[in-house]
Amino acid sequence: MVKIVSRVSKPDWLKIQLPNTSEYNWMHKTIRDHKLHTICTSGKCPNAAECWGNGTATFMILGDICTRACKFCNVKTGKPGPVDIKEPLRIARSIQIMKLKHAVITSVDRDDLEDGGVGIWVETIQKVKELNPSITMEVLIPDFQGKKHLIQQVIDAKPEVISHNIETVRRLTPVIRSRARYDVSLSVLKYISEAEVVAKSGVMLGLGETDSEVLESMDDLLAVGVKVMTIGQYLQPSVNHLPVHEYVTPEKFRFLEQEGLKKGFKFVESGPLVRSSYHAEKHINALK
Repeated sequence: MVKIVSRVSKPDWLKIQLPNTSEYNWMHKTIRDHKLHTICTSGKCPNAAECWGNGTATFMILGDICTRACKFCNVKTGKPGPVDIKEPLRIARSIQIMKLKHAVITSVDRDDLEDGGVGIWVETIQKVKELNPSITMEVLIPDFQGKKHLIQQVIDAKPEVISHNIETVRRLTPVIRSRARYDVSLSVLKYISEAEVVAKSGVMLGLGETDSEVLESMDDLLAVGVKVMTIGQYLQPSVNHLPVHEYVTPEKFRFLEQEGLKKGFKFVESGPLVRSSYHAEKHINALK
């Protein structure tokens, strides 16, 4: 049984102000004027200015309705609409307009589609590279229900980094994730790493996990070849989502970063405001 604390006050280290630099304002205006959709703006990411300054942004494809209903996620759930076949070109042009050096692409789960949406995934990667020849790319993929032939299609499209988040520790997975399974996620990551692609994963803290469970998850990820790990604070998106059990201190995040590096990860991004795409442009070097 998971013990959940109903209300926990947000600490000072999580209270941020959006930046007001000329570079940030230009990028924000560009996104607005061209009606571009980025996770950076829709999710009000606290790291947007830093990422944009490094020429990185994150896009979501395959619509905004997910076929799963994870208890931590603010994406709408239900029956998605038809696939937009023009989306790959629109994403590629958006990246071109924004003059990005590195792009992160993610998606909702599309369990309603026979191919899980992988056809749009592949075409998006190809179009982005076609219109932006010097771009590097990370794709944050769903589990595709563990179907290796679908994952292989993403691998064959040759993004520099393929990421899939386990989200939480093994014990809490059935509580937090609606359909995903811990061991299925590990099998996906193992398949990616065995293809000699940079495999990356991440977890959220503050959901009731213990330090030892987080360290065990690190070992599980290393055992399947993951080179990059992100660790951030879970924030409750709405009253309908799981409440925060604990706000983890910056000191604990630093401890976990140090432990992860000692264990053998090439990169560990660990902090209260860290999100999956934080410092993504550096992670392409994880196999060097």
